Amino acid sequence: MRLSREPHIQPVAIEALRPTQITVGMREVKAKQRNWRKRKEEKKADFLGTHLIPVIWGPKAEYYVIDHHHLCRALLEEGEENIATTVVADLRKLEQDAFWIFLDNRGWMHPFDAKGRRRAYDDLPKSIADMEDDPFRSLAGELRLMGGYAKDTTPFSEFLWADFLRRRIKRKDVQKDFNAALEAALALAKGEDSNFLPGWCGPVERP
Repeated sequence: MRLSREPHIQPVAIEALRPTQITVGMREVKAKQRNWRKRKEEKKADFLGTHLIPVIWGPKAEYYVIDHHHLCRALLEEGEENIATTVVADLRKLEQDAFWIFLDNRGWMHPFDAKGRRRAYDDLPKSIADMEDDPFRSLAGELRLMGGYAKDTTPFSEFLWADFLRRRIKRKDVQKDFNAALEAALALAKGEDSNFLPGWCGPVERP
């Protein structure tokens, strides 16, 4: 079935959306929640009308989110029930195992847990509410916002940074003093050891 690229304007229940990643950075989710509360009611409607969630139409006609997981989780935590989506691909005819393999090879999923370990497809959470917190994903998100690296089109680039930081900063240090961990992350981001990562913008030596 060939799809037009028109938005799927029928609202979808956020609780019914299926994630394609195991973790989120809950610090980033909470920041989105705070921003949401600051919006006036009429502005909230405008926001929801212009921020469509990209999804894959999968087996059993379920919708699988492939971006904006943090926004979906924040809206769910704030009591919002529905959101508009845009269907990127219709894969309803695939069996579940073939569906996961297709998503994996297209870079449309990230089956890694909060310790950076790759997990089986069956370990992906069944709902947005079930995604677990990865403090290093929060650290990577804040690092980008403060200019540690640039926004990049590489799929799951923040998770690549999160895994880099996970191997160099202790989890307990991130949880104990996030700001200190962020300073350490910034120093790492500007070093040559991280120059292979997407969006790297460390110092460049001039001839």
